[in-house]
Amino acid sequence: MSDTIAAVATGFQVAAIGIVRLSGERAHEIADTLFCPASGRSVRAYADRSLVYGGLYDAEGALLDLCLCTLSHGPGSYTGEDTAEFQCHGSPTLLRAVLEECFRLGARQARAGEFTKRAFLNGRMELSAAEAVADLIDAESVECAKNAAAQLSGAIAKKTEEIYSSLADISAHYHAVLDYPDEDIEDFRLEKYRQSLRGAEASLEALLRSFERGKLMTAGIPAAIVGRPNAGKSSLLNALLGYERAIVTDVPGTTRDTIEEKLRLGSLLLRLTDTAGIRDTADAVERLGVERSRLAMQNAALVIDVLDGSEAPDAEDLALLREAERCPHAVLVLSKSDLGAVCAPPETSLPTVVLSARTGDGLEELERVIRTLFPLPEVPAGEILTNARQAEAVGRALESIRAALRAMEEGRTPDIVLTESETAMSALGELSGRNLREDVTERIFRRFCVGK
Repeated sequence: MSDTIAAVATGFQVAAIGIVRLSGERAHEIADTLFCPASGRSVRAYADRSLVYGGLYDAEGALLDLCLCTLSHGPGSYTGEDTAEFQCHGSPTLLRAVLEECFRLGARQARAGEFTKRAFLNGRMELSAAEAVADLIDAESVECAKNAAAQLSGAIAKKTEEIYSSLADISAHYHAVLDYPDEDIEDFRLEKYRQSLRGAEASLEALLRSFERGKLMTAGIPAAIVGRPNAGKSSLLNALLGYERAIVTDVPGTTRDTIEEKLRLGSLLLRLTDTAGIRDTADAVERLGVERSRLAMQNAALVIDVLDGSEAPDAEDLALLREAERCPHAVLVLSKSDLGAVCAPPETSLPTVVLSARTGDGLEELERVIRTLFPLPEVPAGEILTNARQAEAVGRALESIRAALRAMEEGRTPDIVLTESETAMSALGELSGRNLREDVTERIFRRFCVGK
């Protein structure tokens, strides 16, 4: 990591401010060459992390921008190396020019996530905290942002470190007795550590359960709005979103393909799919839309089955309702209540909501019903697992702890229990980055944006 990297940290879009970031051995030298403080002093003469005003110049001495520059010294910087940042005006053309000057002076283009990867490799943050950086950038809700921020400050690391430490105590005691039989060390008795293993099991179970909530927070709930043509599906989508996303006409079969949008209901994120009306049809194009509708229904965690409440349901309505009842979660919606009398709902086990997409009556009740179908356990911010890698490692650690407890219950020899405990420690070490292969590390940081 001796080379110096540079990148635009704020992206190439017009904005008030744009930041060019450098990290590595020559970061301060490059900054000193390009930047001249208004005071006439060298920027390297200022105290660590000082924000200095001055001019940024190209190789010919032409002024590129009047901006701010700050230098941070390793190992106390974000990356653990010497770093520099130019806070410029947010012109994409200007930022590219500044970046080119950095390259001319010996820096190279930073890869995606390379600044945070260096922070991890230099011991500035645990791996779970590094992953939280990407989660914070990608957060689509305040809840996601709060969870990522708490993980960035070490919430997951602290939780798993407590478990790791208790397992390390068991291992250390066992090996001390084994390696130093002549020393005055308390005899190793497995029974003494039963409670520690039970506590580790409970903590890991709670952590693993949080992954379900984490998936709902970050990926959202795949939800399909289904029904026969002209039942009011597209009107419902528009009403939920608050704007005209789908074309609505009185002509059945207007929607020929699926339309996908995201919708937030309190702490829930729905990935809504408005589908083509489901019916038997000879139209080849419409038939393709119906097939896609059925596929969306099969893949959905939530199905919103829309029936035209102003008409009595027919055989196709009832057949679709029976399909919806077999889905993991479903709601029956009787639409068009603004047209007058609503027909009696068909007999069903599904929660039923009467609404009007035109007036908005019933929308709050639909949102309430959906929230009750997906109750979220109360988990402190920062202790919610949000990616599959973390959940898989916790799952393996939990299985090893359970195996250790089974071995204890069966009266197996201590070495079997210790082997399982140490396997759990190895899995937990993957959360912090203690025991991670280089290829896995590369894969993790590949999802980051350039400049972070």
